[in-house]
Amino acid sequence: MIDHSRTPVDASDDVPLDVRDLKVHFPTSSGPLCDRRYGAVRAVDGVSFQVHAGETYGLVGESGCGKSTTARAVLNLIRPTGGQVWWRGRNIAGLDDPAMRPLRRDLQMIFQDPFSSLNPRMTVGQIVGEPMKIFNLHKPADRQLEVIRLLDMVGLNPRFMNRYPHEFSGGQRQRIGVARALAVQPQLIFCDEPVAALDVSIQAQVVNLLDDLQQRLALSLVFIAHDLAIVRHLSDRIGVMYLGRIVEEASSVDLYRDPKHPYTKALLSAVPIPDPAVERRRRRIVLSGEVPSPDKLYAGCPFADRCPIVEPSCRESPPRLEGTTHRVACFKAEGG
Repeated sequence: MIDHSRTPVDASDDVPLDVRDLKVHFPTSSGPLCDRRYGAVRAVDGVSFQVHAGETYGLVGESGCGKSTTARAVLNLIRPTGGQVWWRGRNIAGLDDPAMRPLRRDLQMIFQDPFSSLNPRMTVGQIVGEPMKIFNLHKPADRQLEVIRLLDMVGLNPRFMNRYPHEFSGGQRQRIGVARALAVQPQLIFCDEPVAALDVSIQAQVVNLLDDLQQRLALSLVFIAHDLAIVRHLSDRIGVMYLGRIVEEASSVDLYRDPKHPYTKALLSAVPIPDPAVERRRRRIVLSGEVPSPDKLYAGCPFADRCPIVEPSCRESPPRLEGTTHRVACFKAEGG
């Protein structure tokens, strides 16, 4: 049940997005022909974070940890099971489509796969211009000029506006997706692993484009990725997810300089350093076992089975995400 009755603790203009204890549980059944439900996959299990105006918030973690599901639940593309999503002082968690529709202009998303997210039967000009038409932005005669301006802004030749998505490379298609998201002049954009499907040589171009647009347009971004090097380059603050929960959150500088959670330390130890001498000296942390199933209930810390510093008390109760500027969910780490 989504609670819309509470008022936000902080509804200031500096914190337009405030996500609190967000949960997304998918019920499971005993078989494809059986309607009996016996449990739930806890894809997102109590995620809380804030996004400040004009900042880039990075969300990182292994594949399957709940990053993309979190983004979709915040935007009500997936209905959350519980929790609150405060957008400029209004709890929008679980709003139906008619109530959510006016807010779509403020909250946009750039999807991971730039091909499947674009309509193959529409030209680039139609794809970028469609959001303007839906929200009745600009006079019809001026929309083509706006499309031209947006294509130029994202580094595409406006002469290509009559071409179709299959005529472009992956990097160019992702630029089209960026232009479409910008078409309604949003205040916050979720970037759901926007470079994961691109060649390494193209990734830097798209990342630099997003960084430039964020600063030029004073946008707020939530950048989702599993590549910590990219997230470090873009983000002001970073949240590290594990099994549907944020286990550590800090500024980009603090997280890379002084990681406190053993999972974060393991992730950072796998990031290559472009210095052979340093790379040879540092110690790689290899985690044992596999990521546990999200349908399993844990009495204690969900990372306990893979943690290199686990103690018996870690299995008794789950740690809370605590701290001020540097938050961490670990009994053996101190928050900042």
